[in-house]
Amino acid sequence: MRKVKSQNTSPEIRLRKCLWAHGVRYSTNRLDLPGKPDVMITSKKLAIFVDGDYWHGNQWRRRNLACLEQQFPATKSKDYWLTKIRKNMDRDCAATSSLINSGLRVIRFWESDINGDVESCVQQILAAIAHETPISALSLAPRKTFAEFFAGIGLMRMGLERQGWEVAFANDLDGKKQIMYKSHFKDSVDYALQDVHTLTTDQIPPVSLATASFPCNDLSLAGHGKGLNGSQSSAFWGFLRVIQEMGDLKPPLILLENVIGFLTSSNGANLRSALEALNGLGYTVDAFILDAVHFVPQSRPRLFVVGVMKDDQSFPAGSPEFPGNSNCRPPKCLEFMASNQDLDWNIRPLPAPPNRTTSLNGFVENIPGDSKDWWSEERALRLLEQMSPKHRKIADKMISGTSVSYGTVFRRTRNGRSTAELRIDGVAGCLRTPRGGSARQILMKAGNGRFAVRLLNAIECARLMGAEGFRATGSLNQNLFGFGDAVCVPVIEWIAQHYLNSVISEMMRGRLLGKPGNRNF
Repeated sequence: MRKVKSQNTSPEIRLRKCLWAHGVRYSTNRLDLPGKPDVMITSKKLAIFVDGDYWHGNQWRRRNLACLEQQFPATKSKDYWLTKIRKNMDRDCAATSSLINSGLRVIRFWESDINGDVESCVQQILAAIAHETPISALSLAPRKTFAEFFAGIGLMRMGLERQGWEVAFANDLDGKKQIMYKSHFKDSVDYALQDVHTLTTDQIPPVSLATASFPCNDLSLAGHGKGLNGSQSSAFWGFLRVIQEMGDLKPPLILLENVIGFLTSSNGANLRSALEALNGLGYTVDAFILDAVHFVPQSRPRLFVVGVMKDDQSFPAGSPEFPGNSNCRPPKCLEFMASNQDLDWNIRPLPAPPNRTTSLNGFVENIPGDSKDWWSEERALRLLEQMSPKHRKIADKMISGTSVSYGTVFRRTRNGRSTAELRIDGVAGCLRTPRGGSARQILMKAGNGRFAVRLLNAIECARLMGAEGFRATGSLNQNLFGFGDAVCVPVIEWIAQHYLNSVISEMMRGRLLGKPGNRNF
């Protein structure tokens, strides 16, 4: 490791010699500039970097691995190196963004680019010197800023911030959710409380990423097939209209989140129309499914779509072949891809999600038995009576057990009557909005011949969404609405770490970056 150089590496020297041979004069390792550019052509306001593939997070891609972690499968110091490389990636973004903000143009190359075809890299620099190359539309990428549409209480933000992203704008039309958002984050971020259909582009700053967890009502089983033309889910078109009207300042990345019913709604026609629309705006698309149960003890499968902007130069696309079955792309997802191969896909390899090591027991608050949160004995017995013989047998076994255990209960309508269905596998059901009251999840505590029943509270809901410490305010019902409409924080964190951050790193390389919107610098 002592032989590893941070400057004046062989690829850097090779590039400099070629530039010198072409008559280009420059300074090197400018300590007065962010990131200390390896080559600085001051008269042309052009900063050039040569980044090591290993140290700046590209080696795993060159080895055809699915993620950075796979680069260190048996290394005891794995966490140390992962942290070090990811800090380098964050510094690359910060330095590039700072240089652009100061009025400079930036080109970053991988060392493998120099070693593979140094003359091509030199020609790209010469074209930039001659002002023959337009500023890439991906110049917003290094900022790692995002606008969260349909922001709700801000759990999308919480997940992205844990991976080095910064919120620049939020939007929702639910005032109570805005109150919860502001009560927790307590900052001055612009939260536009209005219908997405009424937003104008002058309200939205240029960002690297736009997220949209748009309403699922018309895409779920309860939506009666209305799909993206329904009164709620049609908000997607309002979001897309805003993106289109941003023109040259469109975000390089888009992240959509919705229920997995989006995949099959109208036999896939709704998802296809959404992806076609993204293609029409210049984005390649990818789709995958993640279940929160891999991270927290809550069953919450969701469909995610990533749109990656293409620019005037070639952008490294994913595999042209559709991937095999995996935890992130189950058969239904692959079937959709296979039947829509004419779409402009950019499918990236993804690692398997983690194996959860927690259970519901560790997420439950220890509430005293005399608390008013617990239901009366009469009300609790009525819940037992609503169980089918199968579920009642399970409940009775819990009650007669020699240790205390927990289960969750949902009331459902079966054959015209209300029934109570008990789950005791250590996983809560999907948190939902309590419309009509039936979707409120019930906690059952039992053992040693006794049992007690209450609703899951706001603290437990926050934990089950991976948002431990969220400062919940308002009534229980309002908190259930807020968390039931939100995203699971560690799921978003995982997507940022294994997908978004990698794409941002690739967007910064091999192209001329500069002031966004100034395409002909």
